[in-house]
Amino acid sequence: MIKISFKYDHNNDPVGFICTGHAGFAAFGKDIICAAVSALVINCVNSVSHFTTSEFDLESDEKKGYIKMVLEDEPSSDSILLLKSLELGLNAIINDEGSKFVKLVDWNQMHD
Repeated sequence: MIKISFKYDHNNDPVGFICTGHAGFAAFGKDIICAAVSALVINCVNSVSHFTTSEFDLESDEKKGYIKMVLEDEPSSDSILLLKSLELGLNAIINDEGSKFVKLVDWNQMHD
């Protein structure tokens, strides 16, 4: 199962996320749920890097299916919008496939 958690600021805007695990929907290389989540997550990181001036911390381990991104200091409204877009896309996957393969969890359950 893929577990995803968002970190929110005092305005309840997303300022980071952790995504870990594998969907288990199909065999490695054929798992469309994992591919969809990965595409959304990687696109979000790349978009924040390319289209905004926001700085962020990034940790990842592809073998473990782990990525963590947290915006630093005062993130731009564009970077927050990109994280909201990620959240919207992930919720669409969850709603389409249910929580059997992807689950949103509380930040404190996943934070190191």
